[in-house]
Amino acid sequence: MDRRKMLFGIMAGFLLFGFTLRAQDMARKDVSLTVYNQNFALVRDVRSLNLQEGINEVRFIDIAGQIETTSVHFKSLTAPDKCGILEQNFEYDLVSADKLLSKYIDREITVITQDDIKYTGYLSSYDGSQIVLAGDKEKGPIFMVNRSNIRNIEFPQLPEGLITKPTLVWSLLNSKKGMHDVELSYLTGGINWLADYVAAVSDDEKSISLNGWVTVDNRSGTGYENASLKLVAGDVNRVQDRAVRAGGEMLMKAASAAMPEQFEGRELFEYHLYQLQRKTTLKNNQTKQISLLTAPKVSVNKIYTYTGAIYNWYYYDNWQGQQCNKKVAVNLEFKNSEANGLGIALPKGKIKVYKADVDRTLQFIGENQIDHTPKDEKITLFLGNAFDIVGERKITDHKKIATNIYRDSYEISIRNHKKEEVTVKVIERQWGDWTIIAKSHDYAKEDSTTLSFDVKVPVDGEVKVTYTSEYKF
Repeated sequence: MDRRKMLFGIMAGFLLFGFTLRAQDMARKDVSLTVYNQNFALVRDVRSLNLQEGINEVRFIDIAGQIETTSVHFKSLTAPDKCGILEQNFEYDLVSADKLLSKYIDREITVITQDDIKYTGYLSSYDGSQIVLAGDKEKGPIFMVNRSNIRNIEFPQLPEGLITKPTLVWSLLNSKKGMHDVELSYLTGGINWLADYVAAVSDDEKSISLNGWVTVDNRSGTGYENASLKLVAGDVNRVQDRAVRAGGEMLMKAASAAMPEQFEGRELFEYHLYQLQRKTTLKNNQTKQISLLTAPKVSVNKIYTYTGAIYNWYYYDNWQGQQCNKKVAVNLEFKNSEANGLGIALPKGKIKVYKADVDRTLQFIGENQIDHTPKDEKITLFLGNAFDIVGERKITDHKKIATNIYRDSYEISIRNHKKEEVTVKVIERQWGDWTIIAKSHDYAKEDSTTLSFDVKVPVDGEVKVTYTSEYKF
């Protein structure tokens, strides 16, 4: 007899002779969360329950309301080969006023008004504005009570089929009587995490103190007390994406004192995992912040960049009078290296940057978003535009040399009104098969369509960069 026939024989025997219908809540022994920064989490829940031999009905409460029921995995840690699921139902028809009323049509309830008048009768009908009661189904009287005037409604009991919490109901086939530790794991939506960073720029603007925070937002429908917490950063593919619910932002000040390392980071497949080195409680509808990292001195470079062109191309007859961008961007650039006080996998997130005023109070000077950044990679933060540096760009000449060859000349002016000399990187976009045939300054070829000039501009001075480019199409 093969194992399948044996199993069906055992099931038939239990159904005929050993059927045991039991409903019980299970004491939670351990819970752990692995939260992904794509608004879902893997929950591992270990509980203890007492099983009879045969078929047991078990009600598993305190589960996430946004559980993905197709992801549920159950096993008995005590006797994995002796206990399994025959059937699983997810009950989520939660109690509400209208659901209770619908269950009590033609049944007796009591309505108490705001001025303590009590009406007891059979519920005949209800809608959004009033409730209709009959003192007697045939003789009356009939009471019509305005719902806005109702203080309380008394029902004799909770009707069958309505529950107060989302519940998994299992039919378990068990052949080992006694206590079992069982593990339930499942995916749920409604739990998200993100990283936030706070940076304070030094007085000489050559370094920053960087503090990282983890924000975990739980909207899954249940809480997780004394839970182990792991966070996964990366772009994990899901067949059906869910909309990310962003948690409310909290103000996080740059800490001056070093914080103990709370997360241990490591690789997981092609992603990065961060494990909290202690347990924590995550309540339902709670946003929690935990310190991720502290780097007291990270070397940075302040870089001014000017990209004057605000067009992608222009036609032969409208090259004159093209408008230009006059703003010079301010960027902070640093390397995520161990030598620079970092050298860890930085999860994507928003960086808010501050600098101390003359009275030593921190003032906000800009923010930017970073992507997942491996160690030893460079990070560039755009913080805003310089107030005292102005750029101007114009096309000074445009010629058609041949059917497929054009020659353009450009003039870029940088004016510095600051109290110190500045260096501005002027970025110019090219197209086609291009060649620089004349220039006032040396340039660097950034890529196949980009060149840049590093221009030093004196105090209250102006520098003009000119060049001529020939394009072949």
